[in-house]
Amino acid sequence: MSTTGTGKGAADAAADEAGEATEPAGVRGSAGAAAESGADSGSERAAAAQLSTAPGEEKLNVPSLGPLGWLRWFWRQLTSMRVALILLFLLSLGAIPGSIVPQTPVDALRVEQFRADHTTLAPLYDKLQLFDVYTSVWFSAIYILLFVSLIGCIVPRTWQFVGQLRARPPRAPRRLDRMPVYTTWRTAAEPEETLTAARSLLRRRRFRTHRDGSGGGAVASEKGYLREVGNLLFHIALIVLLLAFASGQLFKSEGRKLIVQGDGFSNVLTQYDDFQSGSLFDPDMLDPFAFRLKEFHATYEESGPNKGTPRDYRADIAIAKGADGTERDATIKVNHPLKVGSSKIYLIANGYAPAVTVKDGKGNIAYRGPVPFLQQDNNQTSSGVVKVTDYLDAKGRKDQLGFQGFFVPDFEPSSGTMFSQSPSLKNPAMFLTAYHGNLGVDGGPAQNVYQLDTDNMTKFKDEDGGPFAEKLVPGSTMKLPNGAGSLTFDGVEKWANFQVSHQVGNGWALGGALAAIVGLAGSLFIQRRRVWVRAYTADDGQTVVEMAALGRSESARLPDELASLATDMQAAAPVAAESPAADAAGEGAPSADAVSGDAAAADGAAAPDSADPAEAPEGAGK
Repeated sequence: MSTTGTGKGAADAAADEAGEATEPAGVRGSAGAAAESGADSGSERAAAAQLSTAPGEEKLNVPSLGPLGWLRWFWRQLTSMRVALILLFLLSLGAIPGSIVPQTPVDALRVEQFRADHTTLAPLYDKLQLFDVYTSVWFSAIYILLFVSLIGCIVPRTWQFVGQLRARPPRAPRRLDRMPVYTTWRTAAEPEETLTAARSLLRRRRFRTHRDGSGGGAVASEKGYLREVGNLLFHIALIVLLLAFASGQLFKSEGRKLIVQGDGFSNVLTQYDDFQSGSLFDPDMLDPFAFRLKEFHATYEESGPNKGTPRDYRADIAIAKGADGTERDATIKVNHPLKVGSSKIYLIANGYAPAVTVKDGKGNIAYRGPVPFLQQDNNQTSSGVVKVTDYLDAKGRKDQLGFQGFFVPDFEPSSGTMFSQSPSLKNPAMFLTAYHGNLGVDGGPAQNVYQLDTDNMTKFKDEDGGPFAEKLVPGSTMKLPNGAGSLTFDGVEKWANFQVSHQVGNGWALGGALAAIVGLAGSLFIQRRRVWVRAYTADDGQTVVEMAALGRSESARLPDELASLATDMQAAAPVAAESPAADAAGEGAPSADAVSGDAAAADGAAAPDSADPAEAPEGAGK
């Protein structure tokens, strides 16, 4: 039985066989061929559509991550090495304006002066919080993100490392000759004796060892776990540094106090001339103590090219701890602070305080005492003011006096200037200009005690109608016009400026920095590596010893280390003479020197047969 035409259906075949054709055979053949061709074309198009990667008419069905998926993706990005380095770089960049632009917590006066000198930049800096960089929103955001990134990296790596410490060294691969560093020799010693000696040798070299029975018996060992310890220590040290820096900014306090020789100071908030603190600082954190400036000593070079250069500054004080503490003598020098509890007292500046007596128009003493003048140059040329608020003029009317001028410790008339010739107190002189009126201290904004606001004051006039000003030396008196009173220059006292700092976290910061250096050195110089020793009996009755090493990171010392181990191993398993059977099989005993097999490594050392899932090279984490 035969069929005519290709592509006929079962009904056509049956009709042909029964002789009941409904149409000519030629027509049937043509139609069947066309149908077959159309079916094949449709199948080919469908198959091509399935295999093609080009977008079709239908919309691609891309699965959505969802909120949880996006959170996981964000967490993986945040804890990645790349993002951590970017955040660390941004933190370094953010510290640059904090070092260049004056900061309000450090020097508010410089900030105000910068605002006055740069009227265009100052509003922009205010918007960018560049005057308070380390407490700004953007710096805090970078800081917190870096902190979270480090935490997110350390926690899983710590658990992974603990698991590696608890696990046994990975068993020996089937083909040790595929390892990057490999050596083998034959010996007359028994396999068991050889493996026992190998394990003892590796333990003496501080390898963690494990005996397994793969491939006729082998010893697996691993060393260099301190590399990961150093890596973790470095990251933990960075967190300690961040915490120390944060606590120092949040709980710190720093205040300054100018004290005239003979006066004292108590460590309470109201006693400071200026005071800055962190946002979480509490006044109860101040250490209870008080001290009195007994005497201040300043010595200078008197001759030579360094004439006038300070040789020594020393403040002799009497200090008492607590409310009822007994005074004891102490000394504070520049760069040698006095530590009291958790606070340190620094000596930061010094100068002269001319002592004056001011009498009013009725002859009564309106003011008496030393007045600190602030240093203007290295020779202690100083400027200052004398403010007298309790004053009556010649007619008994209430008024206020103000004197503004300069003090020079070493005045030389022949120099033609009012500048001091040296910082030593040799020929003191004071130049003052007198004012009367409203000092502005009874109301309005706070004023600087070392500056005189003359907006509501009037200068005294001399007989010629000019400003009333005089030069004074110790013992001389300036008599104000029209019987308005007088000012007498009684003498000169010394003053010293102290800074009391309460810093939290300095010790932790130092410890974290040292730990970071140690951890970084360990992670860079300690190499983690694995060594396997296999011993089995060959066909000729001799024991074949194989040794191989694999570094978890690149190390040029790995071949030398394996060669040293192989040399020491030969004390227990010496190289045997070559046997005829080995010569016939082409298995001569190679040298015991370890060789670096680059070709062998390329042939498959990257994927040894090991049960340890951590065979992949290190570096996936931070």
